Amino acid sequence: MLTRRKLFAGAAGLIALETLGGLRVLRAASAQTADPTAPWRAAPAATHADWRVRAFGWAVLAPNPHNRQPWEVVLAADGSAILRCAPDRLLPVTDPKSRQITIGLGCFAELFVLAAADMGVGVDVVPFPAGQTGAPTAGPVARFVRRTGAAARDPLFAHVLARRSEKRPFDAERPVPEASFAAIAKAAGAGFFGTSEPARVATLRDISWRAWVVELETQAAHMESVNLMRLGMAEVAANPDGISIYGPNLEPLVQNGVLSRPAFATPGSQAHQVMIERYRTALTTATAGFVWTTSDGDMPGDAFAAGRQWMRLALAAVGEGTVLHPVSQVLQEYPEMNATYAEIHRVLGVAAPRRIQMLARIGYLPAGANASPPTPRWPVESRIMAG
Repeated sequence: MLTRRKLFAGAAGLIALETLGGLRVLRAASAQTADPTAPWRAAPAATHADWRVRAFGWAVLAPNPHNRQPWEVVLAADGSAILRCAPDRLLPVTDPKSRQITIGLGCFAELFVLAAADMGVGVDVVPFPAGQTGAPTAGPVARFVRRTGAAARDPLFAHVLARRSEKRPFDAERPVPEASFAAIAKAAGAGFFGTSEPARVATLRDISWRAWVVELETQAAHMESVNLMRLGMAEVAANPDGISIYGPNLEPLVQNGVLSRPAFATPGSQAHQVMIERYRTALTTATAGFVWTTSDGDMPGDAFAAGRQWMRLALAAVGEGTVLHPVSQVLQEYPEMNATYAEIHRVLGVAAPRRIQMLARIGYLPAGANASPPTPRWPVESRIMAG
């Protein structure tokens, strides 16, 4: 799910005051900002009087597919809040059921709960309060209600700012020990699995690579990613979502057209070939372990719960010193992926109505490698909507 998206970015700018149910809140009025990664620093520095706004400032840092950031929140006058899905943030080709988008919304919800608890505020999450539907845009995705009494802080929250989706090669000679899998399982709960067993890892690498190629060679699926690319600092600053490709070494390549949407879409181009080799290395050789999660059903509520679980899993992985790279292509539900989708479920022994919700590479960065910079985010003010 939470697939390709990196390199740098930013958002927001002009700020307007708006009244929601008697509550005055900040809301972004434009999309420009000097630093696309500013929300990562804004969350710990926030001083807004409303604890919900401060907690949502952390929640916008949650992992989500293609960095679409599909969340919108409405602050209610009674102190609760409603989570909605933005209808223009879906992935209709590769995620036709919006399952992955719903997982991202679940990640957002869990991070909101963890951030609130760090302030001593307990939160009950009511998923799909108007009932589950086939589309997360059809009604509220969740309602957040403050509990009475203080909440205990969760140690997982300490790892939020260090979490990354690392799409680079891992240290293939350093498998994740069973003790780390056990620690992550304790945080993730039922339905978590992990392996560093060489034969099984080799099988999962092969399936993951073939699924990635299926997406690449399915024009509509590949173009969905290409059209979400933000190339160069100017585009990233204007739209700090999607697949951000920028940085000092990349700006000249963007300017001279080596990195362009037509180039990424054209087999044989330099950009297209570099993209293939990057993923071929990561998925076929430089991976020594995998983790995956399963659910007992395949309803929107199951995907939402899987997102909450994934958020905890990802933070626990940071605590163990490991890095993750979700490889969700094989779990996507469009016709060209049907065969590999069935294969991964067969290989991992997951039969309907159960399903695999998430699959990711896990491991360690090579010695001396630094963590990737944080992924661009829209600031929290831009995601607070009128009711």
